[in-house]
Amino acid sequence: MRHGDKINNLGRKSAHRKAMLANMAISLIMHKRISTTVAKAKALKTYVEPLLTKSKEDSTHSRRTVFAYLENKDAVNTLFKDVAVKIADRKGGYTRIIKTGNRLGDNADMCMIELVDFNDLMTNDKTPAKAKTSRRGSGKKKASPKAADETTTTTETSEETKSE
Repeated sequence: MRHGDKINNLGRKSAHRKAMLANMAISLIMHKRISTTVAKAKALKTYVEPLLTKSKEDSTHSRRTVFAYLENKDAVNTLFKDVAVKIADRKGGYTRIIKTGNRLGDNADMCMIELVDFNDLMTNDKTPAKAKTSRRGSGKKKASPKAADETTTTTETSEETKSE
């Protein structure tokens, strides 16, 4: 019985599970988004978020602590150089899990796990590329005489059809 056991063992021995989570964390740090099962993503979230918090303070001790988990110099450098700069003002919640449906082969629940600050579509800090306009135009342009004639002819035609 697993009373009070909060770790999802994912059907693996501890060494296999630690290696798998380390590899997934490296991939997440390097690529900013990975696709996996929901259970693995939830386990990865609890594994990688303390490492991201640790990366906010760039000291030798925190680098060695993170390296003990990841054992990959490139991932540690990317984490402290690129990722830590973007998450510096965030208090937590560095990752997002987006469910994508079921896998075809075995119907497993699939999802994407991504670093929140690296998704340009969902961040609120982006600047709009151009001002929003309606389909009819922004209202700043003057209507051309030709366009005005077309609108009157369509209304006249519709009135004629109604009277018949």
